Amino acid sequence: MSYCDEVFRANCRDILENGFSDEHQEVRPRWEDGTPAHTLKRFGIVNRYDLGEEFPIMTLRRMYYKSAIDEILWIWQKKSNRVSELNSGIWDQWCLEDGTIGKAYGYQLAQKYRFPEGEFDQVDRVLYELKHNPNSRRMMTNLYNFADLQDMALYPCAYSMTFNVTGNLLNGILNQRSNDVLVANNWNVVQYSILLVMFAQVSNLVPGELIHVIADAHIYDRHIPIVRELIERPAYKAPKLIVDPDIKNFYDFTVSSFKFEEYEYGPTIRNIPVAT
Repeated sequence: MSYCDEVFRANCRDILENGFSDEHQEVRPRWEDGTPAHTLKRFGIVNRYDLGEEFPIMTLRRMYYKSAIDEILWIWQKKSNRVSELNSGIWDQWCLEDGTIGKAYGYQLAQKYRFPEGEFDQVDRVLYELKHNPNSRRMMTNLYNFADLQDMALYPCAYSMTFNVTGNLLNGILNQRSNDVLVANNWNVVQYSILLVMFAQVSNLVPGELIHVIADAHIYDRHIPIVRELIERPAYKAPKLIVDPDIKNFYDFTVSSFKFEEYEYGPTIRNIPVAT
């Protein structure tokens, strides 16, 4: 089976068997009907994925990887916070009156800062370092800007990436303050693995490891029966990721630059409730 299916199952079983319940505590998230959205949680989960071995896309259920890639390009390539520029409805419930998600995600990556070599935004600075100083230990991005939190529709969940080159391998650490395991766990893993693949290709490097650090990994109360059924399903072997080899500029990638060969997966789970 896919290695990431094994990781997902292990994480879910750990949370279900050993997780802390906030059922008797006041919580911020609410279901659409106004009911408090309680969780079972585990603190400090760390998962490692070797992209040289296989691409970590779940097979227990279908992952809509085109939508996941579209979102990561919306944030990192378009550096957009305008919901209409995203080809899915995943941010619709957080859309503000001006049509954006506020000063969040792509907005933060687009802000320019002065360096000795000139002005760069966060994305272009990493790309510059990978080309000119790949041994740097200073290649990172951060979306958690305290000065702008009050102007964000949602505080960033996946908030920081650290990049590190070892030999010819490009590795990354994704830091996440909060992770809705059913809805977003493998979604985020797919996205940031694709990001490493893109950065590696345009920097003449090879994708290495993605390390996913989650402070608060949780399963919502209304997700528990869905998760229990999901982790008992049969899994399949990991598919092969195919990337357009002719792309040498990060800003030339599109959703159609990627495809998976022999992607087998279990039944789609529809209409998963999302707490806000």
